[in-house]
Amino acid sequence: MCLGIPGEVVEVVDPVAHLATVAVSGVKRTVSLALLADEPVGVGDWVLVHVGFAMGVIDAEEAAQTLAAMRHLGTVFTDEVAAFEGSVVA
Repeated sequence: MCLGIPGEVVEVVDPVAHLATVAVSGVKRTVSLALLADEPVGVGDWVLVHVGFAMGVIDAEEAAQTLAAMRHLGTVFTDEVAAFEGSVVA
């Protein structure tokens, strides 16, 4: 199963290449913001991440509710975090 997972932007690594460091449940990875190039995304914003790409901006409350619900999914959630941990955006 593939899920989008909420992550908080903790650093904009390369604004020209649309790359940012996003934290998901303590795991930090570089993700592409290219699909959100028309939206201002910065440190502290929450994004919905799927396969290394931020797919949309969500608010902090929605992120918290989604993460809480996902934690109840057990291995689906832990598998998604593990996939995020192993992802690389080139």
